[in-house]
Amino acid sequence: MKNSLDISQDKSLLWLMAIACGLCAGANYYCQPLIHSIQQYFHVAESQVALTVTFAQVAYALGLLFIVPMGDIVNKTKFIPLLMFLAAIGLFICAFAVNLPMLWLGTIITGLFSVAAQILIPFATMAVKPEKTGEVVGFLMSGLLVGLLLSTSLAGLLSNLFNWKLIYAVSGVLMLILAFLLKAKLPHITISKMSYAQIFKSMAVLLKQEPRLGLRALIGGFIFAAMSTLFSTIAVLLSSAPFHLSDVLMGVVTLVGVFGALSTTKIGKIADQGHTLALTWIGLSLLMISWLFFYIGGQALWGYVLGYGIISLGLTVVHTSNQSIIFRLRPDAKSRINSIYMTSYFIGGACGSALGVYSWHHGGWNMTCMAGLSLVLCAAFFAFLDMRYHTRVSSPS
Repeated sequence: MKNSLDISQDKSLLWLMAIACGLCAGANYYCQPLIHSIQQYFHVAESQVALTVTFAQVAYALGLLFIVPMGDIVNKTKFIPLLMFLAAIGLFICAFAVNLPMLWLGTIITGLFSVAAQILIPFATMAVKPEKTGEVVGFLMSGLLVGLLLSTSLAGLLSNLFNWKLIYAVSGVLMLILAFLLKAKLPHITISKMSYAQIFKSMAVLLKQEPRLGLRALIGGFIFAAMSTLFSTIAVLLSSAPFHLSDVLMGVVTLVGVFGALSTTKIGKIADQGHTLALTWIGLSLLMISWLFFYIGGQALWGYVLGYGIISLGLTVVHTSNQSIIFRLRPDAKSRINSIYMTSYFIGGACGSALGVYSWHHGGWNMTCMAGLSLVLCAAFFAFLDMRYHTRVSSPS
């Protein structure tokens, strides 16, 4: 890699990468506001359709574990567009699904290969000056989070106006266009000379040598589990009494989270100044407060909307702080580091989705809120351990 390489000066490329991150992330969440519509279309149990969310996150976690580490040993200029092409195939399978298992198949393929976003982000940190790391990660994360939030709104809107399958077809076409544009613009970066097997051995060594990586991965896993508890229950809560919201209105409710997502670049700049510990505790405090509003939101829509805005901001603050820390640990292993962190993140997401469905069916909304708050408290425990470790190694002997 040339030292002069700094893509932070190429705004058009950064915007293209941010949009690609958003499209890849959003591709795994279209089904959330559509669960009721899909259930009616295929005439199956709602609980079966809800499993689509879990399948998407499990597939994404597998992609993070087995595909993302390859970012350190392959030509990313070709590899990233290839993954996006394969994700587009998964989206088209969803668009033309004739039964629920076919939708699950498309969802799994999309989840596996939409991890292209998680190769783009560490790729960007390798192509900017170190002091710009947090800012650039924040910008790409803004794109990713806005894409994730808009995906549910657009899915609901297109479902109401046309058909729930349309969002998958449109997204597949856009994925192919972005893959083509990125292939032409991404710069080449020198890769490590390692075998695929050596990658996994080195990842185990990384976890042993970098305790903060493991701790931050656990923090990320628990906070996204809390968010996913919400994701897996949003449709069943808001489509039932006393709300009875349509697909499009459920999507509109989640738009409040965009404000948190748009703050990511600013949060990244603050993290670049060394305030990651303070940001972590601010973010965790917001996550705890959000579940109090969600509890109120079981009967009052304003409480749910406020809770959604607060939890989105809290998740953004903690996640950006986590990535700002881990990407500075080992500059030569950023894809592997991101693989470890994001695998934990989405395993947490899959577990949180399953926990959300279980809590809803066994204790309703009150139990769901208790589960979400408990997961945030677990994240706070590991944040405390991380703070103690950082203080110990930073203090002069």
